Amino acid sequence: MNQGPSQPMKSTAVLDNVERRDFLKNTFATSAALVLGSFWSRDADAVQSIVKPIAGASFQPNALIKISSDGVVTLISKQPEIGQGIKTSLPMVIAEELEVNWKDVQIVQGDLNPAYGSQFAGGSLSTPLNYDEFLKLGALARTLLIEAAAQTWQVPASECIAAKSKVMHRASKRQASYGSLVEKAATLPIPDIKSIKLKDASQYKLLGSRIGGVDNAAIVTGKPLFGIDVKLPGMMYAVYEKCPAFGGKVVSANLDAIKALPGVRDAFIIEGTDNLNGLMPGIAIIAESTWASFSARKQLKVVWDEGKVANESWDQFSRTAQDLAKQTGTVSLRKDGDVNAALASASKTVEASYSYPFISHASIEPQNCTAWYKAEDATLEMWVPTQNPAAGQAIVTNVLKIPKEKITLHMTRSGGGFGRRLSADYVIEAAAIAMRVKAPVKLTWSREDDMRHDHYRAGGFHFLRGGVDQKGKLIAWHNHFVTFANRVVREGKSILQPGSGASLSGDEFPGRWVENCLLEQTPMETGVPMGPWRAPGSNVFAWVFHSFIDELAHAAGRDPLEFRLEILGDKDLMPGTGERGQAYHVGRMRKVLMEVAAKSGWGKRRFPRGQGQGIAFHFSHRGYIAEVAEVTVSKEGQLKVDRVVVVTDIGSQIVNLSGAENQVQGSVIDGISTLMFPELDIQRGRVVQSNFNEYGLLRMPDSPTKIEVHFLKSDFPVTGLGEPALPPLAPAVCNAIFAATGKRVRQLPLSRNDLRWS
Repeated sequence: MNQGPSQPMKSTAVLDNVERRDFLKNTFATSAALVLGSFWSRDADAVQSIVKPIAGASFQPNALIKISSDGVVTLISKQPEIGQGIKTSLPMVIAEELEVNWKDVQIVQGDLNPAYGSQFAGGSLSTPLNYDEFLKLGALARTLLIEAAAQTWQVPASECIAAKSKVMHRASKRQASYGSLVEKAATLPIPDIKSIKLKDASQYKLLGSRIGGVDNAAIVTGKPLFGIDVKLPGMMYAVYEKCPAFGGKVVSANLDAIKALPGVRDAFIIEGTDNLNGLMPGIAIIAESTWASFSARKQLKVVWDEGKVANESWDQFSRTAQDLAKQTGTVSLRKDGDVNAALASASKTVEASYSYPFISHASIEPQNCTAWYKAEDATLEMWVPTQNPAAGQAIVTNVLKIPKEKITLHMTRSGGGFGRRLSADYVIEAAAIAMRVKAPVKLTWSREDDMRHDHYRAGGFHFLRGGVDQKGKLIAWHNHFVTFANRVVREGKSILQPGSGASLSGDEFPGRWVENCLLEQTPMETGVPMGPWRAPGSNVFAWVFHSFIDELAHAAGRDPLEFRLEILGDKDLMPGTGERGQAYHVGRMRKVLMEVAAKSGWGKRRFPRGQGQGIAFHFSHRGYIAEVAEVTVSKEGQLKVDRVVVVTDIGSQIVNLSGAENQVQGSVIDGISTLMFPELDIQRGRVVQSNFNEYGLLRMPDSPTKIEVHFLKSDFPVTGLGEPALPPLAPAVCNAIFAATGKRVRQLPLSRNDLRWS
């Protein structure tokens, strides 16, 4: 496949200190509103709409567009908003083709509704799964409005254009507002979607511009948007105490004493399930306020059956990993050539072990859910900050046997997610509690709950060997990955399932590129619950691979950029052969790599001792990203990231330039934070750390002095940006540290490393 032309966008950011009938449905309200709804199909040609009058003036919950007679355009945001800006950017896609003034648009967060199709925020998929369909949705609405105006004026539709929420007739200069046309437009037959013409990207006025987040004003003025803000009349407040050791159960508790405390309404044991991702056993305390419930919890005395996980510790895992590294891997993910023979013939060889700990998601808003079970009709209504509302609905149905059609789930804005809110443990807890409370009840986790009962990013251990020939070319690569896995039952069989992001692919770079390559994986069983953490897998694999590649480049006496370009080669497309089978567009990666080198001045300056540049790239979540970091390390070992240059190729269009820059800048800062500070110690089957005083995160003085963001546009589908810019950051910084000090970072977090030099 040949790549289309790539070119830097004009704007660069610098930051200092759905059958055819199923895709679209239109309904006409008697209040003179044109409403377009959306049903989804993966077949882009299977798109059609119907228009029919409906009774009453209420908005239809399966509608994504509503244009009122007063000209106000209401767009439903169907995806969860977790801070990635999708509530602003996806409506922009509709508004662009609709040719509507952005000031005329109001955005409403949609509830969970099967009419909307997929509703989740994860894998940077919200944009690529919706972009093309949303363009067609906007274009279809615009086409109907133009036809309505043309018939009203009795002129050909081809003589009319739409712009700024109006339709204009070129010859006569007549104009009609969208609001004045909706009644007529709603009576028109729907044209074949294939006849709907989309705008050329060169005509875009909204896409690619800077648009502030639609919730920004409400956020900075403290208006209620988040799950933790939900308040209902007569609401009760709950906390839920679980065993400190993962998987433990309640034996007994002083429930009578707790019920007698001021403000407490009830306290009871929930038996739970045996599934780590299900309803964990625990004790619920219901009170008149959050303060009363939290205060009562301090008086709780529980006898726990801690179970077998109480024997697990990080020190034990580390010792076991070292022993397993001496054995052949349990699973061979890739075996090309003869690694041992290649290493024996290599001019230079390098061996190294890399490790990283479990870490928490640590989103600012702790997990919470408000639930209201109404026994009279056996219905459940929930208000949830979630990345995956369908998972919340499904777990309630599976565990509590409440049919899906009896569950209403409202999505609130989330104060961060990073993958944590793809899980639904806090949702099932709130639902189970609500079934015992004859009132709406809000379950709020404390920060300690959030840190000690997370679904963590898995730790891992990589044991690597590599070799280069006399010309300094990479000829051998061996990675034995010792990972973590939970025991699960699948089709009646007990198996070890690696945690999310804790399973290596045979397609991972540089596996496909090295003639002699052996990739192995060995799981270690644990009861520690694991889940997706921002850019799952890639967030640590990029650090390991590109740090070790850097080691090999220096061993070969090669420039790290030149060495990487040689490994990539000149093939434009590298087909996928492993389990994931994902093709890799080498040409796209070469271009971002060359561009980041040019933008950063790679190799153009001589740095004094204590300062250095590092480079890395990674293909993650459909995005091709390369980064260069410049650092200063004092003789005392204090690190300052002076500058980070990022070049991205995420397809043919940046939707919201402001939001895109924010995502890249946030990825860099989050990447530095995760590199430098956070780690969780496991002792006696429990997490030792409890709050931010023990779990470090980046503070403002440690932020990069400068972050430069550059976008390359290419002729490839538009993709997301919430995750792919994070993985290359850690190796770029660590490689820069080596350039500055000669010290190689092989263990995370960075705080475990002595960077002092003389």
